[in-house]
Amino acid sequence: MQNRTLGRQGLVTSAIGYGTMGLTMAYGPADEQEGIAAIRRAHELGVTFFDTAELYGLGTGSNETLVGRAVKDFRDEVVLATKFGFDLSSRTARGFGLNSRPDNIRKVADNSLRYLGVDHIDVLYQHRVDPDVPIEDVAGTVKELIEAGKVKYFGLSEAGPQTIRRAHAVQPVSVLQTEYSLFERDVEQLLPVLRELGIGFVAYSPLGRGFITGTAKPAGSYDPTDMRNRDPRWQPGNFEKNLEAVERLTELAATKDATVSQLALAWVLAQGEDIVPIPGTRSPKRVEENTAAADLVITEADLETISRILPTGGFGARYLEHALPTWV
Repeated sequence: MQNRTLGRQGLVTSAIGYGTMGLTMAYGPADEQEGIAAIRRAHELGVTFFDTAELYGLGTGSNETLVGRAVKDFRDEVVLATKFGFDLSSRTARGFGLNSRPDNIRKVADNSLRYLGVDHIDVLYQHRVDPDVPIEDVAGTVKELIEAGKVKYFGLSEAGPQTIRRAHAVQPVSVLQTEYSLFERDVEQLLPVLRELGIGFVAYSPLGRGFITGTAKPAGSYDPTDMRNRDPRWQPGNFEKNLEAVERLTELAATKDATVSQLALAWVLAQGEDIVPIPGTRSPKRVEENTAAADLVITEADLETISRILPTGGFGARYLEHALPTWV
């Protein structure tokens, strides 16, 4: 597995990382032991970048604890990223509130250290921008944690250009994490700002929450706790159009002896050497498939064909309207 450098502060990770959200939430019931096996298989195949968050354990620490257990024997060989920023005590029908107050950042960081079983967090992200807390206060608090040796690198998630610039002026930002895939292209407008400031980019949901795998089913076909039942891209009208696009992409992938998932990940990698996708899966076999995408060569002709199939992305928004992040 090749490595990539994210930002100018020294963060180096594998070209493909691993997102752990689905091991404990959002995609129906999961098997903890299979999740641990998937993480360990990823490490065996050269993945060194593992992404978790306070949110993924819904306040219990279950996701971070699982990740910590899985990487315990090779912790010094990997980069662990986690996130703060939600108020997990204020859940409503529309989701959780936000809390990036300095005291909460410190509390979450200490909890994450304990759950992960580590003495430092490699990358600490603000999970969502909190409009009630100046980003300078957020960056300043993370800077204190870096100076204390609890954190190595600062990241933002779903942040806009002004927020990125203001945070970066207080504490250099190493990475921005935002959804990016063949289905979701909006973040491309931010890439020039990131490259100007020397900030790397981490693409979450690079397989369109699993739609670009050839296994998508219509909304309502999943476990009731599965977020895809509500995702606009799975709804009637959008679903059929997205399915047709994936079928055409699958045909292109077959000409390269690859799967559609591998083609989609290789496309993300081809968008810049400063970009790292973090696909998630509960299956060690899927891990093997995903990591092999790092060796798939995408030609200019392939990129042109893909552009004809999906010129501006998929069909349907990536979140319900009330949950769409606002970039400022």
